[in-house]
Amino acid sequence: MKFSKEIKVGILTVVAIALFIFGYTYLKGSNLLEDNRVYYAVYNNVEGLTKSAPVTVNGLRVGNIDDIKFLDGNGRLIVKFHVNGDFEFSSESTASVYSTSLIGGKALAIVPNFESTAPPAKSGDTLSSKLDKGLQGEVMDQFIPLKDKMEHMIVSADSVLVAVNKTLNPETRKAISASLVELNKTLVEFQGLSRNANSLLADNKESLGRTIKNLDTTTENFAKISDTLAQVQIAGTVKQLEETISNFNTVIEKVNNGEGSLGKLMTDDELYTNLTRASEQAADLLQDMKLNPKRYVHFSVFGKRPGKYEEPEDPNR
Repeated sequence: MKFSKEIKVGILTVVAIALFIFGYTYLKGSNLLEDNRVYYAVYNNVEGLTKSAPVTVNGLRVGNIDDIKFLDGNGRLIVKFHVNGDFEFSSESTASVYSTSLIGGKALAIVPNFESTAPPAKSGDTLSSKLDKGLQGEVMDQFIPLKDKMEHMIVSADSVLVAVNKTLNPETRKAISASLVELNKTLVEFQGLSRNANSLLADNKESLGRTIKNLDTTTENFAKISDTLAQVQIAGTVKQLEETISNFNTVIEKVNNGEGSLGKLMTDDELYTNLTRASEQAADLLQDMKLNPKRYVHFSVFGKRPGKYEEPEDPNR
C-alpha cells in the first residue's frame, strides 16, 4: 500500500507534534507514560515557591508543581502538584513548603502520616498545608535580602569603576588637562576684559550720563512734535471736510430752491416744456431738410440764378 506525499507529511507532522508535547511535559517533570496523581494544597504565602518546583517524599523527588494561582479575594493561594509512581500516603498527610538549600529555591515536601487510620489520598484531594522554615529558612530569610543588596552594590561599584576607568585613560587625562589650561586662559582674558570695561565706563561716566540725558530730552521733544503734527493734520483735515460738506449742503439747498441754472432746470416746468418743444421742432426741421433739401440749399455750377421754389405735389392726393 502506497501513501501519497501529503499523507506522509501529515503523519510526520503529527509525530513531531506528539514528540514535542512529550518532551515539553517531560522537561517540566511530568511523564505522559506514567500514571500521575494530582493533588492540591492551600497557603496564605508560598514563600517563593514556583511552577515546576520539585515535590519530594523523604527527600526523594516524586513529582512537580503544576500551577499556582489565587484562590479567592483574600489572597490565599492554591498549589496544584502531581505525584508519580505507586507510593501511597494518607489523606491526612501534610504538604510542607521548605527551602532546598541556603542559596537554592523552594520545594514542596509531602510528609506522610503513617499512624493515621484515614484512607489513602486520592487524585484530586486537597492536603493540609504547612510552611517549614527551620534553620535554613531562618538563615535564608536573613541572608537573601543581604545577598540582593550585596549584588546590587557590587554591580553598581563595577559600573562606576568601569566608567571611571574609561574616563581616566591617558588620552582623556591629557584632554582634561588641556581643557583646564584653556579654561584658565579664558578666565584670565575675561578678567582683563572686565577690568578694561570697568575702566572705560569709569572714564566716560560723565559723557555717558550727558548722552543718555540728551537722548531722553530728544525723545521727549520728538514725542511732543509728533503729537503736535498729528493734531494739526487731523484738525486741518476735519476743518476741510466740514467746509466741503457745508458747501455741498448749500448747493443742494439752492438746487431745491430753484436757484441757478441747475435749480431752474430741475424746478421750472415751463423751461422743461420749451426745451421739449424746441427739441421736437429741431427734429421736424431735420426731417424736412432731408425730404426737401432744395428749399434750404441751392447749387449752381455755372452761376445760374435759382428759380422760385415750388412745393412738390403731395403723393397722397
